[in-house]
Amino acid sequence: MLKLAKLLHHRGFHVTFVNTEYNHSRLLRTRGDLAGLPSFRFATIPDGMPPSDTDVTQDIPALCESTRRTCLPHFKGLLADLNSTAGLPPVSCIVSDGVMSFTLDAAADLGIPEVLFWTTSACGFLGYMHYRDLINRALEHDVLAALSAILPPVYSIGSLSLLSHNQITDPALKSISSSLWKEETECLRWLDAKQPNSVLYVNFGSITVMTNSQLVEFAWGLANSRKPFLWVIRPDLVAGETAMLPPEFVTETGNRGLLAKWCPQEEVLNHPSVAGFLTHNGWNSTLESICSGVPMICWPFFAEQQTNCKFACDEWGVGMEIDSDVKRDEVEGLVRELMEGGKGEEMRRRAAEWKTMAVEATTAPSGSSVANLDKLVQALLLSPCQ
Repeated sequence: MLKLAKLLHHRGFHVTFVNTEYNHSRLLRTRGDLAGLPSFRFATIPDGMPPSDTDVTQDIPALCESTRRTCLPHFKGLLADLNSTAGLPPVSCIVSDGVMSFTLDAAADLGIPEVLFWTTSACGFLGYMHYRDLINRALEHDVLAALSAILPPVYSIGSLSLLSHNQITDPALKSISSSLWKEETECLRWLDAKQPNSVLYVNFGSITVMTNSQLVEFAWGLANSRKPFLWVIRPDLVAGETAMLPPEFVTETGNRGLLAKWCPQEEVLNHPSVAGFLTHNGWNSTLESICSGVPMICWPFFAEQQTNCKFACDEWGVGMEIDSDVKRDEVEGLVRELMEGGKGEEMRRRAAEWKTMAVEATTAPSGSSVANLDKLVQALLLSPCQ
């Protein structure tokens, strides 16, 4: 969402980026002052959840219910304040996360257009639309065509990471980031010392949680593979307790493994030493891996991640799935296959092909994502309010 906001600002729009008070306070702790730019400012609304100053992921079902019930009046109040503030242009369009459906009522009250930004994969979103008739045999192009028939118009503008990298040149705008954890950039220096295509990157995202026994199974699977790894372990990765690894594991892997609380993922995935990605298949992580030409070992957790996993493994040829009841022997075997096996080599070849297509789609002037972003700006954001 923040990348899209930066791209729209780059196209000349005044942006007010609205976050929840909880997430904004976490950003302040990890990023420092969020002063923004004269025409790119930050604002907050409460999410209705009990106050907390801990750095943990909120309960997602409870958060969704709370935002649905409580956020609309706060959001309307914020819009009224923006429209009455001297020196600020009136709000002429709302671009909202697709799950923040309460914003539709606010846009209708003001008589302004709204864009719903769905951050899932197209195949995952189509699954939401058709629980009883899941279309699971096509690639993203065909899925987007099906979506267009259901909800026209659909603008495919990914990858926003590549679009932002290619189009945004203002250093101040580039520096605006949304990481909720402090990134440990020293991991990049550690990767610099490794051989090309020798390291497995492990990160289960910002929301996924697991049991302590699952954490231990992953740990010993990585250790027994004897392959170098960079493993991101959030403090709240284990549900209800602090993530703790066996001391024997730390001793065993100290010379070939690096543990971090968070890292600059896009830079890691694009590092030449990284050969594979053990992931939860959240769409951001999946897309960043594809755009970096890195094959995946997939352990989906919730939402549309199972659909992303299926497409990565069965349709796009860039993934291998771990059973939900994870066991160390399976982890070891899949890591070895990815890093040194024939299937792993084929997955790297396919991943490189997808990377080429992603780069072409986000490169001006003929890239499809560039053209679709232009259409979005021209057709909706620059149109007169209806």
